[in-house]
Amino acid sequence: MNIKYKRILLKLSGEALMGEQSYGIDPLRLADYAQEIKEAHQSGVEIAIVIGGGNIFRGLKGASQGMDRVQGDYMGMLATVINSMAIQGALEKIGVNTKLLGGLAIEPVCEEMSRNRAQSYLKEGKVVIISGGTGNPFFTTDTASALRAIEIEADIILKGTRVDGVYTADPEKDSNATKYTSLSFSEAYEKKLNVMDLTSFTLCQENQLPIYVFDMNKNGNLLKVVQGEHIGTIIH
Repeated sequence: MNIKYKRILLKLSGEALMGEQSYGIDPLRLADYAQEIKEAHQSGVEIAIVIGGGNIFRGLKGASQGMDRVQGDYMGMLATVINSMAIQGALEKIGVNTKLLGGLAIEPVCEEMSRNRAQSYLKEGKVVIISGGTGNPFFTTDTASALRAIEIEADIILKGTRVDGVYTADPEKDSNATKYTSLSFSEAYEKKLNVMDLTSFTLCQENQLPIYVFDMNKNGNLLKVVQGEHIGTIIH
């Protein structure tokens, strides 16, 4: 099977795991994502995954309600560990070998993230899930995904969302919004398109790491992207 990208970092939002729920993890959505990842993995691509924690807790939201920002951010990092464990469990259940690493080392849940460890597991054919953000407060999981993608020498970040690319405006709010098929980093920045936060965006730009935004909720889309079918928006 022909694949365009040899090694990818798949970035998922925590909110995506909620499915139709208002909080937590939807078992059906989790199972769907695991199947999508399995199909892409079987095509021969090496896959690392970073997932947010917004379905459980957001540090910034806690801070806005009077909580200490650093404490809140660490709570948010632990939320990403919970989501990462859920993804790991769903993948292992359908026969996909995985390794869970973390910006926060939590024995016996996950090993501490290191570049060599992650690359070694990827070469062994395991799906590597990297939890705990960067391990530091004040950084988002967007930034963590950019950092981890650079560390593991990924070919691209695939940002799985609930829309099929980047638009001139929010397509869920503006019926006149039009979709971009391709953008430069400078264009996306000048147009304030909010693909990822500025820190992660700068990391990707400086390291010439493209970002591909696509609809993860449509069956078969992840496999289409890794095979080179253009169904979303690429920022490069």
